[in-house]
Amino acid sequence: MSKYIPTFILASASPARKRLLNTVGIEPVVFQSNFDESQVKLNEPVSLVETLALHKAETVAAQFSKALVLGCDSVLMVGGEIYGKPANPQEAIARWQQMRGTVGEIYTGHALLDLSGNQTIVRCGITKVYFAQVSDRVISEYVATGEPLKCAGSFALEGRGGFLVDQIEGCHSNVIGLSLPLLRQMLGELGYEVTDFWH
Repeated sequence: MSKYIPTFILASASPARKRLLNTVGIEPVVFQSNFDESQVKLNEPVSLVETLALHKAETVAAQFSKALVLGCDSVLMVGGEIYGKPANPQEAIARWQQMRGTVGEIYTGHALLDLSGNQTIVRCGITKVYFAQVSDRVISEYVATGEPLKCAGSFALEGRGGFLVDQIEGCHSNVIGLSLPLLRQMLGELGYEVTDFWH
């Protein structure tokens, strides 16, 4: 008898996360959680992103009886400061002026809820990012593209921001917002193979 394979739901409006899943053969059903992140006040990056990812997944999961729901949340930590998406271009410029030539860490929380098996797994991926020593002009022109305003940490590795990063230590897809190796491991813990969700 073939095993029941639930619908894969991505509890995130992030186009980058959806593209990552599409690249590896998974066509998720996308549901934006609209969870109010300001409710969560935590200063430790791992617990912050894991808690936010879980809240996002649970908010969406409440609408389903049988599904596999993935929630994610990312922040950047540089010099002991936690950064999410910049509020405006001025903030993005100021951040980049602090970040250039330094090393930051991207923390991405992953919460996977298997509603058919009533199981939940929460994990955090951490990747080191070495930022290039770039000029004020490059920073202002990069921020003017609008790309940094949509991203935790004010840069998109898979976009123009890829030019402004010298090196990465760890999982590169984690920097984009979803660690594929971590997702594979989490699916395995729930008794699935990634191939179960291929289309």
